[in-house]
Amino acid sequence: MAEISAAMVKELRQATDAPMMDCKKALTESNGDMDKAKEWLRERGIAQAAKKADRVAAEGSIGLKISADFKRATLVEVNSETDFVAKNDGFQNLVSKTVEQAFTTEADTAEALRETELEGKAFSVYFDEAVAKIGEKIELRRIAALSGSENVAVNGYIHSNTRIGVIVAIECDSAKTADAMVPVAKQVAMHASAMKPSTLTYKDFDADFVAAETKGRIEAIKKENEELSRLKKPLKNVPEYISMSQLTEDVLAAAEAKMKEELLAEGKPEKIIPNILPGKLARYIEDNTTLDKEQCLLDQNYVLDDKKTVAQAVADAAKAAGGTAEVVAFVRLEVGEGIEKKQDDFAAEVAAQMA
Repeated sequence: MAEISAAMVKELRQATDAPMMDCKKALTESNGDMDKAKEWLRERGIAQAAKKADRVAAEGSIGLKISADFKRATLVEVNSETDFVAKNDGFQNLVSKTVEQAFTTEADTAEALRETELEGKAFSVYFDEAVAKIGEKIELRRIAALSGSENVAVNGYIHSNTRIGVIVAIECDSAKTADAMVPVAKQVAMHASAMKPSTLTYKDFDADFVAAETKGRIEAIKKENEELSRLKKPLKNVPEYISMSQLTEDVLAAAEAKMKEELLAEGKPEKIIPNILPGKLARYIEDNTTLDKEQCLLDQNYVLDDKKTVAQAVADAAKAAGGTAEVVAFVRLEVGEGIEKKQDDFAAEVAAQMA
């Protein structure tokens, strides 16, 4: 009898997507012969959810689970090949079971979750058996979770199409304020669902990324202005910077000094200049932080009140509740993001079948 190694089981599992224990049994029954083991699985219908290299699971759903006390929340992304399957009850039940298992076990990766136990067997076995019944390539792709102390409010939102899910954590000065901020956390999650922030704050940006974006955006506006000039339309302002990360104390001081000189040159009385400068400086910051407003959650204009940033809206809501609060973390998952979908070439497929 051939010795069945873990590497052999892994190889068969990767080739067939059959449950691990079935792979081991197939290899045992086939005396370690990989081809015979595959045939053994096929004959029993176990490998019907086999992975195929030319199939891409880029559809699917996001699952969300939030604790009753709003201190923990978990998101999972489960992918399918087609939107049709993503909407069927069997798939949606699998997503619900998966996020429940991830929440209960606190598994933080797909690999860790597959090794947990459910109903007396590995979750990987449960998941793969469900996939076999559905009959399409289905993958557990990502898990994300947030949690906090009694002074933190954690809430989330799933968009109606179940393709986008967001969880948000707001840290507060007290448990009382945290309770009041639970609905605000959901509103912020809804904002993030629509506005697609990529990071929490400009402080998260890499300096090289900001430098490259600055150069690219300035050149794009210059080219756009060439066309506007040709059409004799108003030109767009060409910014010096695009992120608060670039607006150092020296940069802001120099900008303020230049504004003061311009106001004096315009004949403005020096005694009223201190009243004018704050507004002009605020406009300067607004014009030179476009990257932050596009990609940073805290700096985006809040969809429920676009006169405020998200950070300001959260602070104001906490103040109304008699406390202080700030968003400290968020996660946004969208089905299929980053997956390159295969472009079907029907003519080539037909030609290949006729060859």
